[in-house]
Amino acid sequence: MPAVGIFYYPMLKIAIQGYKASFHHIAANQYFGSDRIEILPCDTFRQVATAVKSGEADMGLMAIENSIAGSIIPNYSILQDENLQVAGEVYLPIKQNLMVLPDVELEDIREVESHSMALLQCIEYLDEHPWKLIESEDTALSAQHIAEQGLRHTAAIASELAAEIYGLKIIAPEINTNKSNYTRFMVLKRFDHNTDKLANKASLYFKTDHEEGSLLRALSVLEGINLSKLQSYPIPSEPWHYMFHIDLEFKCLDDYIRNLDRLHSVTKEIHVYGVYRNGK
Repeated sequence: MPAVGIFYYPMLKIAIQGYKASFHHIAANQYFGSDRIEILPCDTFRQVATAVKSGEADMGLMAIENSIAGSIIPNYSILQDENLQVAGEVYLPIKQNLMVLPDVELEDIREVESHSMALLQCIEYLDEHPWKLIESEDTALSAQHIAEQGLRHTAAIASELAAEIYGLKIIAPEINTNKSNYTRFMVLKRFDHNTDKLANKASLYFKTDHEEGSLLRALSVLEGINLSKLQSYPIPSEPWHYMFHIDLEFKCLDDYIRNLDRLHSVTKEIHVYGVYRNGK
């Protein structure tokens, strides 16, 4: 008989774009807890959505914007096409670290391998050294490659978790140029229309008439609520017409519902991706 007061939670299978020790993996650990999840690596964001929709994964994690690079526009289309519900969000600081085999020193390095974006994020540090830069598919895969191949003259740029999992030594921590680099991830699930009573944020898109002032009219009806995100993206079947993604932050659900009703009165179409708790 189990002890009174002890609860056992089933493991969740979480689909991520990338591999173990990637930043998607770290974000999943941060949101769900590392001891509660099993990671399902996927090659593309589209595969993440498909895994969630099909039930192969319980939930998924998908990057949606970066504080430096901006919005990941194709992922808004995935949200729309796959009809998934946003259940939450994660804001993760992106810290890039230079790592090598345990007995390698800085003077042994001849080349640095990582994802192209990671190399770009660390370019000021890398420019100080005469190393050859090698682009790879994923930061974590670069760390794995060096560990498995025993590459003494190659360093990887990846996360602390990658160094921990693959037994590498961080020889230079946080070499990314911008120390305030964050990525926002959306937590995805199959649509069930359930709303957290403590929710204080919503993500949705709307369409307007293709007329002068239509966007302004839509935004002007919002009252007592914070518009924290406004992103246009094209409608493939209607050239030069756009949808508008918005994130709304509010103090109570009644404020959100009242503003949603107002928005319905001045737009052609609205689709709510999810109502959830702010991740900040």
